[in-house]
Amino acid sequence: MASASLLLTRGFVSLSVNTRTTHTHSLSHLPSNCTLYTNTDCTKLHRITKFGVHRPRCAPVKVRAMSASFGSRLEETVKKTIGENPVVVYSKTWCSYSAEVKSLFKRLDVQPLVIELDQLGPQGPQLQKVLQRLTGQHTVPNVFIGGKHIGGCTDTVKLYRKGELESLLSAASARKAES
Repeated sequence: MASASLLLTRGFVSLSVNTRTTHTHSLSHLPSNCTLYTNTDCTKLHRITKFGVHRPRCAPVKVRAMSASFGSRLEETVKKTIGENPVVVYSKTWCSYSAEVKSLFKRLDVQPLVIELDQLGPQGPQLQKVLQRLTGQHTVPNVFIGGKHIGGCTDTVKLYRKGELESLLSAASARKAES
């Protein structure tokens, strides 16, 4: 039996779906426009729309959804991480914009907490969705200074060029020292 994951932010779902015989009415409890991915390599298998399942012919799949409480816990973890660290960068190892921000902080002798989303396995994309929900930004790097969202690479470099980044960094370090 092939296996797939469906990332949802609502209640936990674990059900077997025979993709050869599944019809729209049997998936009506799932949100529309979801994508099913295999558990092992995140290859897209199916797209669920309000009109039914669109898929290549394949074996039955197992659909699992992320629980609401897991999403909430992940969100709380992100908020705690941002609040407890003066500078946090959510990044991906292969991203040139992330590398530019990390290089800028290194030149400024700042050691941010860097979280490489592509090194977290299946939790990485879930974490990126939480970040998007919190900030409205779906790209990396996602930079936080003093518990506040700064933005991405362009925003961070722009603050540096305007001479405002250093003062934010100083205020964040001072705030951390007071805690």
